[in-house]
Amino acid sequence: MVPSKEEWTKALAAKQGEDVQKILSNATVAVFGLGGLGSNIAICLARAGVKKLILSDFDRVEITNLNRQQYKARQLGELKAFALAENLREIAPYVELECHAERITGENVVQIAGDASVVCEAFDRAEEKAMLVNAVLEKMPEKFLVAASGMAGFESANLIETRRVSRRFFMCGDGRSDVNDGIGLVLSRVMVCAAHQAHMVVRILTGEFDA
Repeated sequence: MVPSKEEWTKALAAKQGEDVQKILSNATVAVFGLGGLGSNIAICLARAGVKKLILSDFDRVEITNLNRQQYKARQLGELKAFALAENLREIAPYVELECHAERITGENVVQIAGDASVVCEAFDRAEEKAMLVNAVLEKMPEKFLVAASGMAGFESANLIETRRVSRRFFMCGDGRSDVNDGIGLVLSRVMVCAAHQAHMVVRILTGEFDA
């Protein structure tokens, strides 16, 4: 049985505090890239009670995604943006979702980010990461940016950390492990980095800016 919205909100407030819940229930966050990082970030934020998530990814679910991304085997071939939205509605039935199944460019990123106060960078490729970081910092200086670099392999998860790069820019990861070096991506370490990103988003929304 799906709880009512009142029951849902009351339960969240009981665990996180009414003041925090009021803030989260009025917040909008954009997640660019819905793979291992982005799908886990979105689930964390939906569970936390963030009002609206803007989900952006042009890719489709592949079998090689299932070891670390929050999709189901029956969703193979589906567009990630809409497949993840389906899963999020099962987890957090009252979250508002805006889906974009298109490639992000320097031209459309501002429009897609919309009214989000925080943008999460969760891309795989370095050139896409750089494009989004530059676009947010140059074209959307009023928004906070939480990005990631370095979460591949089997090294200690304790090496993953969050640091504040500038006033509105935060970076999560170990800063060095790169899948392009032949190191694989595994759920546990990717999820730790995604949790760092999601937690930093919650801290930013609630007025805590120390990494």
